[in-house]
Amino acid sequence: MSRVLRCLLVVSVLLCGVGRACAGEDRPLERGLATIDPVILRELDHGRFGLGRMLAPERSAGAPLSNHELFSLPAMVPVREALGREFDRYVTDHEASLPNESIGVGQGFAFQLFDRNLFDSPNVRFVLSGIVNRMDRAYVVPASCGEIRLIYRLTRTDVPLIGENAVSQRLPMTLNLVLKAKGDGNDASLTCRDIARRWLATASAPPTMDGPFGKDGPLDLIADRNIERIETNLQIAHAPKSAVRDFRTDYLLKVFDYDGEARRFVEAPLENQIDRDRIVTDETLRRDFKAWLLDPGHFAELDRGTLVIPERFLARRAVAPTPVGFDVSDLQPEFGLTVGEGAAGKAVFSDSDVVGALKQAAADGTRLQNIQSLAGFERRLNDVTCAGCHQTRGIGGFHFPGVDWMAAKPSNSTVVPASPHFFGDQARRRDILASFREGRAPDFSRGFANRPQLRGNAELAGTEYSDGWGAHCYLPPAKPVEADRSFRGWTCAEGLACQPAGQTSRMGMCFVRAR
Repeated sequence: MSRVLRCLLVVSVLLCGVGRACAGEDRPLERGLATIDPVILRELDHGRFGLGRMLAPERSAGAPLSNHELFSLPAMVPVREALGREFDRYVTDHEASLPNESIGVGQGFAFQLFDRNLFDSPNVRFVLSGIVNRMDRAYVVPASCGEIRLIYRLTRTDVPLIGENAVSQRLPMTLNLVLKAKGDGNDASLTCRDIARRWLATASAPPTMDGPFGKDGPLDLIADRNIERIETNLQIAHAPKSAVRDFRTDYLLKVFDYDGEARRFVEAPLENQIDRDRIVTDETLRRDFKAWLLDPGHFAELDRGTLVIPERFLARRAVAPTPVGFDVSDLQPEFGLTVGEGAAGKAVFSDSDVVGALKQAAADGTRLQNIQSLAGFERRLNDVTCAGCHQTRGIGGFHFPGVDWMAAKPSNSTVVPASPHFFGDQARRRDILASFREGRAPDFSRGFANRPQLRGNAELAGTEYSDGWGAHCYLPPAKPVEADRSFRGWTCAEGLACQPAGQTSRMGMCFVRAR
């Protein structure tokens, strides 16, 4: 992606404001689905939703735990050890692949590492920066009614705020505490309908601790008994622009499942993060994965975005580089798993494999929503992975940087709490909660990560999330018959034109049409 397009994307995000559509939408898109009110978050962070209180509820209330105290908890020791191993592996891999580019902590290195000593610092802690309803994920484990996520941002606490516009010293790492919307300790009579009703009720009530976020509100159902796992996203290294390359930032993604009996977190596979290295080198695994994914039922789930890939095919880490462009090959250039050549010249899927699956779906009467071509298959296989999704319309490598309620003026902060990908998906998520509340079967399908589903077109039309200024788009060729069927609906609103990102790409962004 060109420097101009990157800058324009950032500007488009900032112009939209916090959680509002650019086309004059006067209601926050996240209403009833997320908590980003700074006053509420401050109260919850210092109360029972502080990370230390959630992970060690037996502790008496007190000051929030520093990193030094947090990673000393028995539950978190395995997390600290695993992150240490990942740093060692990253450095080793870097030295093998880029021996002439120095790597270390500080500005004197070509690749500047995140200082892992911060994990043991008494002057750094994880601060609650947002709460997100993900009941749209109830298709994974229906009995749990989906998930509720407490998102924490790593922040320095030893730097005083000076000046009326001061912001806190936030560090490039988030920790996502994933909770079951209905945990094993919740009342057995509690239903998904009850939970959805409580969340949607917050959309029309002022955000107060005595109101929707107090007793009998949606958060009253959440406690340590609901803990499912931890997800971490860490900017492990940053390389400033130099004579040999453009700037680059690498993000390390990890997942740790919670073992309730042992009361410890343990390393786990990342959901749908296909282990490319093992699959392309293990002939049996490669054959099995290909057969599994091209099964008509699984192929349809891939198209809908509800695919859950078995653990035997998954990786326990991912490193997502940024920035990336709009072409499919830019999303995960190291993946080498989709159509084309893989490691050692081996292609996992041939063109005929995908064409055959598309023909089979048509013969079976399966109505595919997104995958209509080879490129559509490749993009979908990328964006159902953790790394592929994080590389799509993020803000500095994150989809939810979160609210900086520690800033001098948190309510007037110019930092957008979430990405266009996050806000563009809110209409779909709200529709699913409404289905639960009304007793209808939810439609869990979703569009590509770049473009929201049409079910939200009335609310999102003309915004950067759909076809407005800054939206991702597709420029069809001169002959309509040659247009890619997977993307031909990625158009721009009246008065805007699709500007491709490069001479060979047909993917770009919607900008004002040249006169």
